[in-house]
Amino acid sequence: MRRSILLAALAAVALAPVARAQDAVTVFAAASLTDAMRALGTAWQARGNPAPRLSFAASSTLARQIEQGAPADLFMSADEPWADYLQDRHLLVNATRSSPIGNALVLIAPADAPRAMTLTRGTDLVALLGPRGRIATGDPAHVPVGRYAQAALTWMGQWDVLSPRLARADNVRSALLLVERGEAPFGIVYATDAAASHGVRVVGTFPAESHPAITYPFALTRRAEVNAQARALLAFLAGPEALPIWQRFGFTLPR
Repeated sequence: MRRSILLAALAAVALAPVARAQDAVTVFAAASLTDAMRALGTAWQARGNPAPRLSFAASSTLARQIEQGAPADLFMSADEPWADYLQDRHLLVNATRSSPIGNALVLIAPADAPRAMTLTRGTDLVALLGPRGRIATGDPAHVPVGRYAQAALTWMGQWDVLSPRLARADNVRSALLLVERGEAPFGIVYATDAAASHGVRVVGTFPAESHPAITYPFALTRRAEVNAQARALLAFLAGPEALPIWQRFGFTLPR
């Protein structure tokens, strides 16, 4: 009898960590959300919830991983098209999708760069780069910040000449790092990423009309459709309690 009780107790102890792990929500989030989501994960845990499991990468990388069966509960993209990509494949719970935060697109340079400028259609970025300089940004073929950069440079009438001179990174944080290290004299990133770095400075902000609005769609994945913990975390991240934290990291309400 005692042996049976002991075995039952040991089984309960062994299973307890598994149950807690199952309660934790797995979040696939765009790289530009890294710092804010770590703070929000801590705030969520402080409310008595399991710490979320956070995975950061380019939105395109995360979307394709979900398409291939990666066990994500929440998807947080840096643009609408990659959320559309998953929604079109019936991999998101459409009714849960919202875009509660936004961002701005900026031109950065190393921290010792000269004074800031006003970016207009007439700003000659080619002259600023010199004969060999390159602009670091996400690869426009699949990284949201690169797509926004392409739109802005097209608006300026300089995409054709600058396209061959892009240092195309896998995500926005990698582009930021290229400028921090001095491997590229300029970069095009989000305002929030520039604010998170002591190694760069913003030398100009692209006008809002130069590119599509930068919005971040959040949604449950199909695998988490009946996951109450995932729904609760999504409601928190998209709700009023999280807004001050998003704003502290420089995110804005979508325009």
